[in-house]
Amino acid sequence: MNQLVIGKYISLKRKQKNMTQEQLAEKLGVSNKTISKWETGKCMPDYSIVKNLCDELEITVPF
Repeated sequence: MNQLVIGKYISLKRKQKNMTQEQLAEKLGVSNKTISKWETGKCMPDYSIVKNLCDELEITVPF
């Protein structure tokens, strides 16, 4: 998986839903700095949060 591509996709979907990083972070119970790290490709969302992230962004993860 390319972290940068995934991060850009998370950012795109968040913006399409007119959400700030802070708003998404609050819904997921993480900090806005965590969202920023995901979106810049510095790290990936923890597996335990992926389902909630997908639910909030209305996306699915192909397996």
